[in-house]
Amino acid sequence: MTTHQTSLNALIQAIGSRVHAPGDYPMPIPGLGFYHRDQPATPVVCMVEPCIVLVAQGEKQLWVGGEGYPYDTSRFLVTSLDIPANSEVLAASPEQPCLGLTLKLDLRILAELIAQSELPPTRERAVLKGVGIGTVTEGMLASFARLVALLDEPEAIPVLAPLIQREIHYRLLKSDQANRLRQICSVDGQGYRIAKAIDWLKLNYTAALRVDELAARVQMSAATFHHHFRQLTAMSPLQYQKWLRLNEARRLMLNEHQDVSSAAFKVGYESPSQFSREYGRLFGVPPKRDIAALRGRTEVNDRTSN
Repeated sequence: MTTHQTSLNALIQAIGSRVHAPGDYPMPIPGLGFYHRDQPATPVVCMVEPCIVLVAQGEKQLWVGGEGYPYDTSRFLVTSLDIPANSEVLAASPEQPCLGLTLKLDLRILAELIAQSELPPTRERAVLKGVGIGTVTEGMLASFARLVALLDEPEAIPVLAPLIQREIHYRLLKSDQANRLRQICSVDGQGYRIAKAIDWLKLNYTAALRVDELAARVQMSAATFHHHFRQLTAMSPLQYQKWLRLNEARRLMLNEHQDVSSAAFKVGYESPSQFSREYGRLFGVPPKRDIAALRGRTEVNDRTSN
């Protein structure tokens, strides 16, 4: 058995022993999460934080701006920005569920490693998209297996987890996705400025958006800002803000039981009818029908797990 397969088997065992039903599960190690899917599923709307996603068993695909990014046990997904996307399960069954993990990236660790490790400067001049698919290496897989093994040794997590996470970030910077990550950490680069703009949008999504003012905030011309924002996120700044608003409204209706109009006004819409139209375009159905379906699905899952 290869080292690669040994590490994969360790991950399958660790994940499968802790998550027994479909869902996403945070782990006691900061930034680490496990996921479990037991059947193929059509794309669902999601927001992907800067992270690496590994598949220990099965196959998934992320859709960003109409482009698909399939990944499996030999390919990892990495995102360098908060990316609105659609997540699809390609291969899974109750007998062989799709199992994997996500680890949030720490851009400060990446920046420190770039400065300290004397890595050669990137030759990539073009602004890369904020999502990519990389080749899983044995070293990367082994470091993840050691990180996950700490779940059986909880007292060691505060001491050893940060060291292993730092190693994982280093291995990412030595992978075929290094340039994608390094352009976000370069403070004089366009990717870094777009990341700062996204941080601002996430905090101020209810406010009226003036793209020229946001561009000036991150020291870019409006035209350059718009071009690079779309290049990295596959959306315009206004579309990105709309995505944030609609998803927060969905959360308000589902979790806080707010009605359509209240949720629309709370996230910054002035017209509930416009909100309903745009909601339907994003989620495929009007708000009331969508929330009713989500609640029904949750009730079914609750009954299944009990």
